[in-house]
Amino acid sequence: MSNIRAIAHVHSEWSYDARWPLPRIARMARMMGCGVVLMSEHDRGFTETKWLDYREACRDSSIAGTVLIPGIEYSDPSNTVHILVWGSDHFLGEGLETTRLLEEVQRAGAVSVFAHPERRAAWQLPDLRWLNKITGIEVWNRKTDGFAPSQNAISLLKRQSVIPFVGMDFHRAKHLFPLFTRIQLTEEVTEKAVVNAIRRGECHPEALGLGLSKFESGMVFKSLAQAERSRKWLMRCFQ
Repeated sequence: MSNIRAIAHVHSEWSYDARWPLPRIARMARMMGCGVVLMSEHDRGFTETKWLDYREACRDSSIAGTVLIPGIEYSDPSNTVHILVWGSDHFLGEGLETTRLLEEVQRAGAVSVFAHPERRAAWQLPDLRWLNKITGIEVWNRKTDGFAPSQNAISLLKRQSVIPFVGMDFHRAKHLFPLFTRIQLTEEVTEKAVVNAIRRGECHPEALGLGLSKFESGMVFKSLAQAERSRKWLMRCFQ
């Protein structure tokens, strides 16, 4: 059994708001010791044809030791709830209502993760009944949450029997941060093998080389939360 380091929630130039080409992302991931990159392009502007072209581009851009797994970050009609999806052969649609999207995910045999619940306070929407259909919850998103995990997302996770995820939400170099996922594989690293491992829960998030549980409370969390408050204060000062 191999223990593969992965980075999740990564955008390339195939997303409207990112610029890095896929080959550059593959090289970056290999330098970081990652054997898997879970890509997550925005659904805006995608079609079935573009999705098939993108899947081929991910295959062509994968390099020895690092595999790019194609994925989409699907947005609901209000652009509040975002769902990361991996493992679908088809593009599921742009701007779908979340319950319908997750039904399509299940039909496709794919896996799904509730992305950055803290963004637009999506975690406190009045109707979250679809949570029982997802595979995981992104409890720490570098772009939205900064230097500390979302306590609201962690609380949400504890109410659901789903997998904790961490994601860079990478769009540009400033979003680099040591948030990784360890995926346990008993076979060759392929899209199917990675998706099946995630579905079985054979993946574990880590940050700064430690398990996620080290950051959920206590002095470590308080220190990181203070660092994030300081970062936001400095950003406001220089705006």
